[in-house]
Amino acid sequence: MRLQGLADAVLADPTLTAAMGDVDGVAALDLTGPAGLRPFVVKGLADRGRTVLAVTATQREAEDLVESLADLVDADAIGYFPSWETLPHERLSPRSDTVGRRLAVLRRLCHPDEGRLQVVVAPVRSVLQPQVKGLGDLEPVDLRPGDTIDLDDLSRRLSDAAYSRVDLVEKRGEYAVRGGIVDVFPPTEEHPLRVELWGDDVEEIRSFAVADQRTLEKVDRLWAPPCRELLLTDDVRRRAAELGRRHPQLVELTDKIANGIAVEGMESLAPVLVDDMELLVDLMPKDTHVLLLDPERARSRAHDLVATSEEFLGASWAAAAGGGQAPIDLGAASYRELGEVREHALAAGLSWWSVSPFGLDDEMVVDDDGLAQRTVDANPVDAYRGDVEAAIRDMRKWHGEGRKVVVVHQGHGPAQRTVEALGEHDLAARLDDEPASLDSAVVTVTTGCLLHGFVAQGIAVVTGEDISGQKASTRDMRKMPARRKKQIDPLELSPGDYVVHEQHGVGRYVEMKQREVGGAVREYLVLEYGASKRGGPPDRLYVPADALDQVTRYVGGEQPSLDRLGGADWARRKGRARKAVRQIAAELIKLYAARQATRGHAFGPDTPWQRELEDAFPFHETPDQLSTVDEVKGDMMRQVPMDRLVCGDVGYGKTEIAVRAAFKAVQDGKQVAVLVPTTLLVTQHLSTFTERMSGFPVVLKGLSRFQTDKEAREVMEGLSDGTVDVVVGTHRLLNPDIRMKDLGLIVVDEEQRFGVEHKEQMKRLRTSVDVLSMSATPIPRTLEMAITGIREMSTIATPPEERHPVLTYVGAYEDRQVIAAIRRELLREGQVFYIHNRVQSIEKAAQRIHELVPEARVATAHGQMNERQLEQVMLDFWEKRFDVLVCTTLVESGLDVSNANTMIIERSDTLGLSQLHQLRGRVGRSRERAYAYFLYPSEKPLTETAHERLATLAQHSDLGGGMAIAMKDLEIRGAGNLLGGEQSGHIADVGFDLYVRLVGEAVHEFRGDAEPELEEVRIELPIDAHLPHDYIPSERLRLEMYKRLAEVRSDEDVALLHEEMLDRYGNPPKPVTSLLQVARFRARARRAGIAEVTMAGRNVRFAPVTLPDSRVVRLNRLYPKSLVKAPTKTVLVPRPGMGVQALRDEALLEWARGVIDSVLDPNDSKEPSS
Repeated sequence: MRLQGLADAVLADPTLTAAMGDVDGVAALDLTGPAGLRPFVVKGLADRGRTVLAVTATQREAEDLVESLADLVDADAIGYFPSWETLPHERLSPRSDTVGRRLAVLRRLCHPDEGRLQVVVAPVRSVLQPQVKGLGDLEPVDLRPGDTIDLDDLSRRLSDAAYSRVDLVEKRGEYAVRGGIVDVFPPTEEHPLRVELWGDDVEEIRSFAVADQRTLEKVDRLWAPPCRELLLTDDVRRRAAELGRRHPQLVELTDKIANGIAVEGMESLAPVLVDDMELLVDLMPKDTHVLLLDPERARSRAHDLVATSEEFLGASWAAAAGGGQAPIDLGAASYRELGEVREHALAAGLSWWSVSPFGLDDEMVVDDDGLAQRTVDANPVDAYRGDVEAAIRDMRKWHGEGRKVVVVHQGHGPAQRTVEALGEHDLAARLDDEPASLDSAVVTVTTGCLLHGFVAQGIAVVTGEDISGQKASTRDMRKMPARRKKQIDPLELSPGDYVVHEQHGVGRYVEMKQREVGGAVREYLVLEYGASKRGGPPDRLYVPADALDQVTRYVGGEQPSLDRLGGADWARRKGRARKAVRQIAAELIKLYAARQATRGHAFGPDTPWQRELEDAFPFHETPDQLSTVDEVKGDMMRQVPMDRLVCGDVGYGKTEIAVRAAFKAVQDGKQVAVLVPTTLLVTQHLSTFTERMSGFPVVLKGLSRFQTDKEAREVMEGLSDGTVDVVVGTHRLLNPDIRMKDLGLIVVDEEQRFGVEHKEQMKRLRTSVDVLSMSATPIPRTLEMAITGIREMSTIATPPEERHPVLTYVGAYEDRQVIAAIRRELLREGQVFYIHNRVQSIEKAAQRIHELVPEARVATAHGQMNERQLEQVMLDFWEKRFDVLVCTTLVESGLDVSNANTMIIERSDTLGLSQLHQLRGRVGRSRERAYAYFLYPSEKPLTETAHERLATLAQHSDLGGGMAIAMKDLEIRGAGNLLGGEQSGHIADVGFDLYVRLVGEAVHEFRGDAEPELEEVRIELPIDAHLPHDYIPSERLRLEMYKRLAEVRSDEDVALLHEEMLDRYGNPPKPVTSLLQVARFRARARRAGIAEVTMAGRNVRFAPVTLPDSRVVRLNRLYPKSLVKAPTKTVLVPRPGMGVQALRDEALLEWARGVIDSVLDPNDSKEPSS
């Protein structure tokens, strides 16, 4: 409601006042006026007590309108009703968070007592699509602390509402039950919620972070709407079974539905499984005004939707029914025509108004349908495209004509700067965040989310976007709150996986097993090793689950051979890898020392302009981004030259960091060179930099093959005489003929894609100038830790939230499927990548697509074109001159076209997993939903492995899960880039995780702060210490906990783990507290240098121990009958108590700890004992 004063002034326009007077009498009215007026018309109707259904042509316009309205109408009273990302007849289900949002709006429409909605904003697609009747009456699961509910009942209700049960909640629409704790991630919430029950009473509800699964804060209720629009009630299941009997070709879908299993795409059968479908307008209250914005575009949009949807109905059934006609009539779910919906709404007594932009039949006042028209006397503001002077001239003119002038910016920084700029031009201006009334004597500058301005009779409104003329290309990402990276990484082992044991080498994981040893239950990992005798059975090694830190998953080669227990081979390979690693560490340290010894330029603190530039950033920075920016600035302000590597996937906001660093360097009068590997990236970066630095006196130039020689010469002169501040270019910048007057910072993007000689040239520059490198190949977190302090690294691991997972379709190649997929993308003005991996026939493939979809503009690209041609094609595609790019897999590296959101891969059966994953990562970079079609020839049967590969991909459409493997593949590549490619052999020898550990040890050793290698500590005492299955039912989560317990270094670590278990799993039972004590004891034994504490008959054996005579005396005084065996370095101490009374469990541990503290290692006992 911030802009209430502005709204009052706009609505005072005579035409608008008259129109608002018609609210009760005129059912159909067309208002003509510029786009900037739309939010105000909605506000005017809402103020008259009407419920408004605002219909936009596209989803993006709907989201923008919701944002603009938030400053005019009470934000809680606005509902956004998104459309499915899928078409009604597609075999793909809409996402659960889309459904959750839709159902939350419907619930409030049908039950105004739960919060009345004044405005519902919906894209035309949502208005045309029929939905299952009665969705507004579905009961959400609603709980508050103090409620009583039976746990099984709660679990059943969540399942009925289509939540899927998992062991670890990470995505919307999932829930997990552990003991008395239920975790739920409702689609409408930012964070998942944890409900703690005491018996059947809800004790408290808290939100928690997906990343580390730890509590964030208390909340007062859980409100979980269903996640599917077709719920599997008994009636639906019965009908599905019946349908399957009648139409056997539908059996794979209907069988699952009949058994109550939610199956992908089952919504497409909704019309035959439920009684009735209804439209959104049927649910709107009687006093509703439907307001169609830009009716002409909405109409053509609606027409296209209906046509494409019909095509899809044909295509999906052609595939299903072996090319036949649809066997059943699904017409009830098809999009309605817009005219039909309008008739329906008017017949139901709703009003149907529209707001058109100019130029539609101006002369008519009442058209044939008796539709009244009114034209508002207002014009859109010119687009100034960054010409601030022109904007100020116009404002002066309007001000002179006695109009009230208002400037609306999104950010506070630009608003502040506008006030200063107006002051410099002698125009009185004031900054007012909530203008209650407008004063025509001064220009009012305020902040808000209006997109477009207009000039009406008594008022002129100008927005920041009008002035900069940049529809901020970065706006799309603003909807993305930060999601923490997933830190919980359960060690997922399935039987048959290869693992590496630090002492024994590569083995195969068999199972987890509980065994009773000496009267106490413990859990073990069973590993299988090579047979010691030829042809004999394989050896088995039982690793206690609390010593899991010795075991890592093997990632490296394809099929490693199993080591033999006690064989020398493993030690040899480990030694070789260790030697190689030492050389690398020495190299890195040499470079580091050379850099530390030189003196560079220390940049000054931030200037006010720097802060303005940062304020104008149109999104919320993610936490990783903020910390990286601080690290980079900190480096720049030091005398030692910076050499920092920033890693983060494409689209995670690395460029913004470069922009801020470059700007900071320019503020100090230095020049900046931005080095990129391809000409296309020059264009992309130059446009981003220019957009972010517009409005500041910074001269930016590009240098690549797209410049003529004359332009290039001018740039080079500008560099040498210092008039060019920032230059973006390819390796051409490294040519010796380029002289820079005062170079202060080099930014290198995708360093690993430059050749060796270019890297050498960069190395020479490195010692004296600040260097910031950026890489999209992920560098594993563990490796980063290992080389801490030698090469500064920052990782941006938080993806911008709401990057939708890519919808993945795997199936045989069908012309109709391809046509429908391309048309759907053209419908939303997007672009398509079509991967055809054979250069010989690529032109033929392009020709074929041209025949299938004649309206699409098709281009081809492949690696055998000369570089110049290739770059030109890519540039044209990026500038939207083509719709479909038919290309080989060369797109997998670093091409960022955010407008291309469909990827069709013709022969997906011939590509590898990480290749497919990389390719799929090229789409889905913006707010639009992305699609990947992995097709294979219908006449050829798939090989088993190809099938498995494609299935893996289809199931893990989100980042994570099975993708961890492809990620590892990439990480190994990242490690190679950082340490040199010849390392991959050693990585295959010892496995990636262990390799990284070796790097860390070597680095520490060279720096002289070597951490001793963590020795294995064996503790075998009669203690019931394990994680009971009813406390943590899921094996992978148990493994994760065991692994973390094994890595404990001190008592504080144990305390933190205890706290975490309490939070995630509830009160730990006795065996778990014992397990924590064992971890504590193990850390103490490790500090004392003791490797085993085991039972030996009636004694407890400690080894290796060497005691001076004085301590032997003391040992015998405190623990009579103890034995010291000096040759074997063992000490045997009698276990207190006899027979049944013998000391055991925690009491025994306390006693053993006492032995260590008092005799074996008395100097260290100062460490706080528990």
